[in-house]
Amino acid sequence: MATLRLRRLPALSSSLALTRRTTPLHVRTYTALRSSSTPRQRSLLPSKHNTALAQFQQFSTSPTHYETIVKVPQMAESISEGTLSSFSKQVGDYVEQDEEIASIETDKIDVSVNAPEAGTIKEFLVSEGDTVTVGQDLAKIEPGEGSGGAKEAKEEPKEPASKDQPTSSDPEPKKEEKKDDSPPPAKKEEKAAPPKEEKKPAPPKEEKKASSGEQKVGIESPYGKGNRNENRVKMNRMRLRIAERLKQSQNTAASLTTFNEVDMTALMELRKKFKDEILKKTGVKLGFMGAFSKAAVLAMKDVPAANASIEGPGGGDTIVYRDYVDISVAVATPKGLVTPVLRNAESLESLVDIENGIAELGKKARDGKLSIEDMAGGTFTISNGGVFGSLYGTPIINLPQTAVLGLHAIKERPVAVNGKVEIRPMMYLALTYDHRLLDGREAVTFLVKIKEYIEDPAKMLLA
Repeated sequence: MATLRLRRLPALSSSLALTRRTTPLHVRTYTALRSSSTPRQRSLLPSKHNTALAQFQQFSTSPTHYETIVKVPQMAESISEGTLSSFSKQVGDYVEQDEEIASIETDKIDVSVNAPEAGTIKEFLVSEGDTVTVGQDLAKIEPGEGSGGAKEAKEEPKEPASKDQPTSSDPEPKKEEKKDDSPPPAKKEEKAAPPKEEKKPAPPKEEKKASSGEQKVGIESPYGKGNRNENRVKMNRMRLRIAERLKQSQNTAASLTTFNEVDMTALMELRKKFKDEILKKTGVKLGFMGAFSKAAVLAMKDVPAANASIEGPGGGDTIVYRDYVDISVAVATPKGLVTPVLRNAESLESLVDIENGIAELGKKARDGKLSIEDMAGGTFTISNGGVFGSLYGTPIINLPQTAVLGLHAIKERPVAVNGKVEIRPMMYLALTYDHRLLDGREAVTFLVKIKEYIEDPAKMLLA
């Protein structure tokens, strides 16, 4: 680079009119470029000095021009890639530090991508629907201040316009511009127009995305009038993973299901008597999941194999017995079935504690805020299909677990009680178990124990 010597000029600010010092040339020039001098002041320099400054500025790393690369964050030890489901921001938008800019869908959870620092999004390096890996570049952010600077830039063209002509908020500025021959207002309005046009192309992108995800095939019906179109939608990662796990369970476990029915009269009366008091005191809605979870934990004391699992190579060669109980609670979400885990259920003494833990997991699942830790593990599963009206069903084992308890809808039916026919609220129970580990006698005993605890909840205090 040519040697650059700057002399003090009266019209220049003190930050640009540098004095002679021992500081290297590139540091002194960098300081000058960062100064708040105006273009008018810089024009007072000789042309050869302006050329040198322009060359240096082209290769300098000014803080106002460097970019931050947003990368795919670490998701979990077992997850290395995912699908970029959506961008929550657009190019040109300002984001705060740690504000979410994108969401990545994995086979277990959705991972949010947050801005590492505040700034303006300059470019997206991937598209929605692309497969991304941990550490991959996603977007570029130019660090800087918030939207205040953008607002000032928009307000600057309006100040001179207010002196000579009406403001842009008036409904008739276009007619006056045609009559007036003054070019400056027209130029300023042309500069203000492009930002408005940049936001309009956004909707077509969403339409393209929708068209790529769903392929509509129109077919003329040979049977007369009627619509016989088909929509083909690609399965998301979570649905693919669920399908893989369920098929693996069917192919691995020797599944067998045993049924029983339980009289819900005593438990429903207990709930009716204390639900308002518990809700007012603790804020927890007393349901039935807590009672069935407690009953299952107590029944495992008599049948510990229901809480065990088969592990090892070649389909398993080792039985693992556990002193703790981690209950997986099946929760239906818009993206598929998830099973968050209630840890150490055996240590939760009251039904209220269990209900509170299950309610928190259910809320996190429906809000899409479950973490990998919330769903890892699990030694026994409870699935309540009765909330959707299911009367009877056979749940599928969640490997490597050994059993799953299925709850169903409560229906009033005539039953024989002490030689008399009475109308009672009845529920069918289903226990699907792995016959490789649980024999029929143990499985039936386990389910009968649960039935006894539910029909007489006082027994749970004595167990």
